[in-house]
Amino acid sequence: MSGVLTPVLTAHWDQPDSFTLEGYRREGGYRALEKALRMPKDDIVGALKGSGLRGRGGAGFPTGVKWGFIPQGDGKPHYLVVNADESEPGTCKDIPLMLATPHMLIEGAIITCFAIKADKAFIYVRGEVLHVVRRVQHAVAEAYEAGYLGRDILGSGYNLDIVVHSGAGAYICGEETALLDSLEGYRGQPRLKPPFPAVEGLYSCPTVINNVESIASVPSIVADGADWFAGMGTEKSTGFGIFSLSGHVTTPGQYEAPLGITLRELLDLAGGVRAGHRLKFWTPGGSSTPILTDEHLDAPLDFEGMAAAGSLLGTRALQIFDETTCVVRAVLRWTEFYEHESCGKCTPCREGTFWMVRVLDRLEHGKGSEEDLEKLLDICDNILGRAFCALGDGAVSPVTSSIKYFRDEYLQHQKEGGCPFDPAAATAWANGGR
Repeated sequence: MSGVLTPVLTAHWDQPDSFTLEGYRREGGYRALEKALRMPKDDIVGALKGSGLRGRGGAGFPTGVKWGFIPQGDGKPHYLVVNADESEPGTCKDIPLMLATPHMLIEGAIITCFAIKADKAFIYVRGEVLHVVRRVQHAVAEAYEAGYLGRDILGSGYNLDIVVHSGAGAYICGEETALLDSLEGYRGQPRLKPPFPAVEGLYSCPTVINNVESIASVPSIVADGADWFAGMGTEKSTGFGIFSLSGHVTTPGQYEAPLGITLRELLDLAGGVRAGHRLKFWTPGGSSTPILTDEHLDAPLDFEGMAAAGSLLGTRALQIFDETTCVVRAVLRWTEFYEHESCGKCTPCREGTFWMVRVLDRLEHGKGSEEDLEKLLDICDNILGRAFCALGDGAVSPVTSSIKYFRDEYLQHQKEGGCPFDPAAATAWANGGR
């Protein structure tokens, strides 16, 4: 089964100096940049389009197409903003990537900026992960010293500066326009679109905003070609990605594999669900994607496969829960997170998440009723598609999907006058979970 994995981004994570410039160059680092600087800019954009790379931050929008939206000859500065504000429950791929190989992100950023004719880039990192911020700052300093950043990069005449910006710990700043407001010094709240960032983004100038993994994938596409990348994955979901397995799994961690792999295959690689237990439910892309069950073990983990299964690929954060887990308790915890992180700009999300927490808490403690389930679904209906940004839609996903698959479990709480599950049994350190 190890042949299923396609280590590219994670290929050298096991080397103790992979985060240094010396360690990165030893494995071919910055050769793609040397190649890109000799290419016409439009050819780089064309290569990304040809590769079929879709945004690895969750939305899955074609990366090359997004770059192509940047107006040329407009006389305005162009910017690249790397969204490194990874903070959704279960999502944990960008932070280890920046820790292990920050130069891969920097090289991708330089190539991207060259292609879109930008001379300034920002890497927006979540402020709480100070060790990551320092590591990226150190890598940027090394790149400046080696001549990969600054003026006349590698004698090409191209100039670029990269700024590492620490966010203040707001989940909403993972939304691209809220991130831009935060970068400009304002409170992070989503903007009305249009205008879209590609036309009017940072400082009202054309801006490309991409996820860490998306930008880190650029050097390998430039080095090995669009056809190489497109030859992996599926027809519409090409390439590889990092799948993060966490929860009740024998060997949690990062598994880099082609899109279209199944959870059954990933669980085989990870040693299966923890010993003596069975899969109950799981998330394919973090807490903002509808939960799935063991009947979806063979659904392809690509954008189309997850849509067909009634969920979303998202950030490929596969949280695994066995039969010791109370689904009502899990959904309540997620909803408390969304209530806390709602920016409050729009009424459906601000008020809806508040009331969902109240109703779910009542249900979890056995004080709810079947009418409360209908009330929950009605609240969800008033949030879905009516919130200012995707946070509202994400908050709704675990609630509606859990009622769809586990309505009887919700009602069981009412019948027993409380939660029928032992919360200690679901902990990772429980004695076999028994």
